[in-house]
Amino acid sequence: MKTKIKEYGLLSAGVAICFAVAAVSVGIEELIPGGLLGASIIALFLGTLINSFFHPAWMKPALKFTSKRVLKLAIILLGASLSVRTILSVGKMTFFVMLFTFAMCFGGGFFIRKLFGLNWKLSNLISAGTGICGGSAVAAIAPVIDADDKDIAFAMSSTFLFDMVMIALYPLMGAALGMSDIAYGIWAGTSVNDTASVVASGYAFSEIAGDFATMVKLTRTIAIIPTVLVFAFIGTRAKQKELRASSDGKKVNLIKIIPWFIGGFLLLAIFNSVGWIPTVAAGAIKGTSRFLMVAALAAIGLGTSVTDFKKAGLRPMFYGITIDTLVTLTALCVIFCMGLM
Repeated sequence: MKTKIKEYGLLSAGVAICFAVAAVSVGIEELIPGGLLGASIIALFLGTLINSFFHPAWMKPALKFTSKRVLKLAIILLGASLSVRTILSVGKMTFFVMLFTFAMCFGGGFFIRKLFGLNWKLSNLISAGTGICGGSAVAAIAPVIDADDKDIAFAMSSTFLFDMVMIALYPLMGAALGMSDIAYGIWAGTSVNDTASVVASGYAFSEIAGDFATMVKLTRTIAIIPTVLVFAFIGTRAKQKELRASSDGKKVNLIKIIPWFIGGFLLLAIFNSVGWIPTVAAGAIKGTSRFLMVAALAAIGLGTSVTDFKKAGLRPMFYGITIDTLVTLTALCVIFCMGLM
């Protein structure tokens, strides 16, 4: 009993530190003229700075809780300020952008991986992280293709490194290109990897762009379901060939694959669409959602150090950067051709 109380106490203290960093970041954002830096980016880098001299082991459960569960709660609450009609229109607007970026990730990655001498499992983990939803896609696909822990670590590091750079560069590039809030939201939502990074880069440009980028990202995340099923089939066939075993392969648990927070997000969006959430309440919920997102990014920063970037090696890094860059350019070209700029 005492052990549980101690664990909960440490968890609460760790989450409180994440929230404190988020509060400081919001305060710093308000002091910077012109909104040049959003609280999301400030929290991420402030957390990384703190991690260089303060990273106790007892903080790890709290950082994981805040960066995963709190972020998903924030996305669920964001649904209270949106409507189903908006979500459907987002999917319609971004379908072709996603189609071409997925083709670049997996089709282009099939050929590019040979230039870097990567095995098919590692290259596809990185491609999935790039094309769908960062670490979540890597974690979901790894078991069905029997990926090694080393490959998983390299893939996670590769997508994360690109995101760390892009959340700072995307808003600058978007402004330089004169992109509208909607165009930028589509661009960030379809080409930045992880959900947290999409949130950071989106809101760093504008609140409208942040909202739209998050919706686009949620639409894109749904692709994890068919992708995992396809890789389950590929992984099973590869294992059968190597072991010359029976036709029984790994079963795919759809309940574990489907991102549960998307259901909550859509449910609140439905409630808002039918007028069950008052306008004032929707505004308050949205403000809470944004702060929770900043806290989640603070947790990610607090769990990141410079040494994390050194563990992945150079070839996976270069492969990941190449694929990410091509996806970024592909999304930008499709957006331009569709006249959305």
